[in-house]
Amino acid sequence: MSLFQHGVRVTLLMATALGLLGWLTYHTEVTFADGLRYIHQAEQIDKGAWSDGILKAVDHPLHPIAIAAVHEVIGGDGPIAWQRSAQAASILASVLLVIPLYLLTLEIYGPSTAWLGALLVAANPIVGFVTINLLSECTFLLFWTWGLWAAVRFLREGRFSWLPLTIGFSALAYLARPEGMLLPLALVATLLVLPLHWATRIYWPRWWMAVAFLVVGPFLLAGPYMAAKGGIGTKPSIARLIGTAPKAPPTALEREKPLPADQTTFQTYRYAILRMFRVMRASVTTSMLPLSLLGLIVAWPWSLRARAWLFSGILLALAAAGLVRLHATGGYLTIRHAIVPGMLLTLAAANGLAWLMRSVVIEGRWIGLGRERFRPGPAVWAALLALLVALPHARHAAHAKGCFDVYHEAGSWIADVKGRDHGKVLDLTDWALYFSQSPGFRFSEVNWAAIDPTTRWIVARDAHIRGHFQYSRLVNDLIGGRRPVVTFPSHPVKGRVQIKIFDRLTPPPSALAGPTHDRGISPQVSTEARIIRR
Repeated sequence: MSLFQHGVRVTLLMATALGLLGWLTYHTEVTFADGLRYIHQAEQIDKGAWSDGILKAVDHPLHPIAIAAVHEVIGGDGPIAWQRSAQAASILASVLLVIPLYLLTLEIYGPSTAWLGALLVAANPIVGFVTINLLSECTFLLFWTWGLWAAVRFLREGRFSWLPLTIGFSALAYLARPEGMLLPLALVATLLVLPLHWATRIYWPRWWMAVAFLVVGPFLLAGPYMAAKGGIGTKPSIARLIGTAPKAPPTALEREKPLPADQTTFQTYRYAILRMFRVMRASVTTSMLPLSLLGLIVAWPWSLRARAWLFSGILLALAAAGLVRLHATGGYLTIRHAIVPGMLLTLAAANGLAWLMRSVVIEGRWIGLGRERFRPGPAVWAALLALLVALPHARHAAHAKGCFDVYHEAGSWIADVKGRDHGKVLDLTDWALYFSQSPGFRFSEVNWAAIDPTTRWIVARDAHIRGHFQYSRLVNDLIGGRRPVVTFPSHPVKGRVQIKIFDRLTPPPSALAGPTHDRGISPQVSTEARIIRR
């Protein structure tokens, strides 16, 4: 294919990604509050407080810098302006991701798979999730994929000109998230294994120089930031993962469930391994998983790109080990943490689907009506591809005005109430309190809110109230079986987030109805509360 044809493909893919993300912006709702941390960090950077916004912040700075840069262009004041700047920065990073994705797939699987790989990864629900929730994985994945492409080019060609690109993009990925260091680490591990087989060996002097370059280069670029931070990162999860801090307390807020006192180390890692496999499997949609296996099989003979396959295998192994360690030390692991393995498996699925399309399509027939039997033609494959892209998103789509609409409404209500009342607010969503521009307790301060007698208003979603997390018990104790005084939206809608606001000055049901077996709580809530308290 000519360079022009590749350019047309990439342009159409970027337009498709932009259209899909634009649709998601108005049909899904935010469920994570982590993106708010990056907005606060960007606000510090915008004010010129570089020390607070970069060096003293818990999160790495590249994503907040991108948000601040977009805000400088868009302009505006107030929380909604910053929210829109964060949305624009996240969408821009996810759309630009198409370019390195296309080049990477082109390098590993060839031109017939390149467009399909970029499309399926851009349409992966994980990518949409991190984009809509304004998470730093958007910026991280953009630079990390560029670095991955450069690393694969180096392994195939052996030209040193690719190493500076690999190291430079790895450093940028690291400045977005600590996992950026995984790329040069995996490449060094690959180089250490290369001499073990004749098909992967490279010239010895060049081998030594490459290893030295990959060891020294990242520390020259990322070393000053590490020195200023005092380590790879200041996130507690990173410190626990590399063993410089003890594991999370048994009842830590971030744990999926409290750690049993009698659980052995063997059991801890067994549960972590099982959780890792579930997360890895969920990182590609159910329909893509068999296609991933097919894509790896039909990529044979692997000897044609032996170094690239070895590198990919080591990368997946290191990512899996990190996921296991994260769960074992922190007690939590979500699908977003498997975004890198999910990307690699989705590219393999694209190769499997491309092989099927090449194998059973009838040349020259659009629908695929053969002389004696029906065989799928391009139109049928196009319809199937549209279903693969649309169905994972359609299942979770809601009839919303925008992904922050419900938080805007709740924030306005809180701001109005706070103008007339001095009771403190505990907002487990964080976003409603941010849009209200009112003081109060955030999710991370739920323990303080639980012991503060002036805590009056509880803002929560059903996931906070009915969840199996440790903090759910505290939330239920604060609510005390009360009914919400207001909800947004007013009536529950399938697929939509509903925010409930409780007033602790309202008498609980038990005080109104007298002592009963269920203390005046509805049977459903009472059962859930008993389950949580166990």
